[in-house]
Amino acid sequence: MKELIEVIAKSLVDSPDEVVVTQTEEADEIIIELHVASSDMGKVIGKQGRIAKAIRCVLKAATVNEKKKVTLEIQ
Repeated sequence: MKELIEVIAKSLVDSPDEVVVTQTEEADEIIIELHVASSDMGKVIGKQGRIAKAIRCVLKAATVNEKKKVTLEIQ
């Protein structure tokens, strides 16, 4: 899942070298943190959060067989 988010984010931003994705697993939850350059934040979030919502939707579809809740935090 970490690699999926990394590929999507790097294709969206102008500075793909500054994309950092970390994944933390807890008992019943997986937290994925996406860090991008401040100048690329709008490209990852999109107008009215549409791109961020689409990324979360793809992530949720990719983890449908997991028994854990998956959260994407964009920072």
